[in-house]
This record gives sequence, C-alpha cells and structure tokens, in this order.
Amino acid sequence: MSTPRLERLSINQITVRDWSLAQAAEGLARHGIGGIGVWPERVEELGLQRSVALLRDHDLHVSSVCRAGFFTAQPDPSRVSDANRRAIEITRAVGGDCLYIVCGPLAQDNDLAGARAMALDGLAAMAVEAEVAGVALALEPLHPMMTADRCVVVTLAQALDMVDAVGSPAVGVAVDSYNVWWDPQLPASLERAGARVISYQICDWLVPQPHPVFGRGIPGDGVIDLAALTRQVDSVGYQGPIEVEIFNEDVWSRDADEVISLIRDRFPSVS
Repeated sequence: MSTPRLERLSINQITVRDWSLAQAAEGLARHGIGGIGVWPERVEELGLQRSVALLRDHDLHVSSVCRAGFFTAQPDPSRVSDANRRAIEITRAVGGDCLYIVCGPLAQDNDLAGARAMALDGLAAMAVEAEVAGVALALEPLHPMMTADRCVVVTLAQALDMVDAVGSPAVGVAVDSYNVWWDPQLPASLERAGARVISYQICDWLVPQPHPVFGRGIPGDGVIDLAALTRQVDSVGYQGPIEVEIFNEDVWSRDADEVISLIRDRFPSVS
C-alpha cells in the first residue's frame, strides 16, 4: 500500500529512456507508481488514441508532457509551429496537468536580449491556443550553463516576468530542482509565484558534475537538499505530483526496474 507521500510520486519517461510508453506504463504500474510524465515522441510512436487507452488502462495520471516551445529556433515565433500545436493537442488528449515549455537557445546572431524577446513572442502566441484548448503551459527556466544551447530563460524570476508579460491564465511556471536549487533569489521567487507554480520536478546535482545536460542524479545521490526545497514549494500552495526526471547515461545503462525501485524507496526521505 502506498503512503500519502508516495501518492505524489511521478516518473518522467526520460528517466527510463529505453522503455517504450507501453513498457513504462506497465513498469510503473508494477511498482505501484501512479504518475508519469510523457514525451510527445513516445506518444507518437504508439499513436495518440492507443496511448490514451494505455494510460487509462494502467490508471496513470499524466503529471506533464515534455516538451515544446523552442521559440528562438523558429523563423517567426509569433506564429505557432505545427510541432507546438501538436504538443498542445497531445497534452489535452492524455489529460496532462501541463505542457512543459523550454524557450530555446541563443540564436546564431548571439543577440541574447533579442532571443529573449523572441521567446516572449512565442510564448504569447502559444498561450492563445493553449487557453482555447484548456491546456496549461509550464514555463521552465533552465540552469544558466544551458543558455547558449538550450534555453535563454534561466531563473524563476525571469520566467515569472514572462508570465506576467503574457498575462494568460494558461501559463504558469515549472520548478525543477536541477535548474533552480543554486538561485539565491529562489525563496522570494517562489513566494512571488504562489499558485502559478503548476509543476515540480526533482533530481539531484552530482559532484563532480559529469555533464551539463546528462548529469542529473537519482535523488539522494547529490548535494541538493530536496526535502527542504519541497517544503518551500509546498509552502506557496503547490500540492501536485512530484515528478522525477533524470537525464544521465549511467542511469540509463542500469536496469530500469532497479532504478525505479531505488527512487521509490528513497522518495519519502528526499521529497
């Protein structure tokens, strides 16, 4: 029987990267985990209708769909791309709590301010369609070391400025431990965010850090005080799923069932 704490546990599909959506659904059900974060690519592999049925049959709550956005790589971010429109459609169909938005990297002209303006234009355009579809967009700031090649939005305060500028009820923010734990302004930003925190992901920061993208650790293997961070997130009103998202070649090389068991066993103490 799961404890109330374990009932908040969700596993992002990337944590078990080599499993198909069907394998992930079956595996999480086998471990008594009721939440999953899905990736559009995996949904498309199986087909949208079959994916919806699979998730329903395994009684899995979709805590997030990861991911969309990448506005800075588009020729005209004020026009919603087909990929972003499809991601909204998938999120609605699977009943996802939110669709994660990563704004995209620095453009080729190295104009950081211009790239951030493009990201704002893209988010505003996408918010219009998300609102019509009844889909929540979770704007995710990434760690500053990923500014050049992944995301020009790097702090929760910066993400909130964008949410304020867009002014849509469809847009909130995502808090990811790997991306925000270092930020000295995080407590104030969380207070400012309040109910606009609509998703929460955890993993750990390994020392030494093996890779800027593929270096996320299993909770409990690194230096982040995850329990304290969760208390901060909960204190501003967030009571939703706590989703474990790990990008790490070493973790991916291990038996996925063993990884899930370890996460499940540790979860009450690290969350």
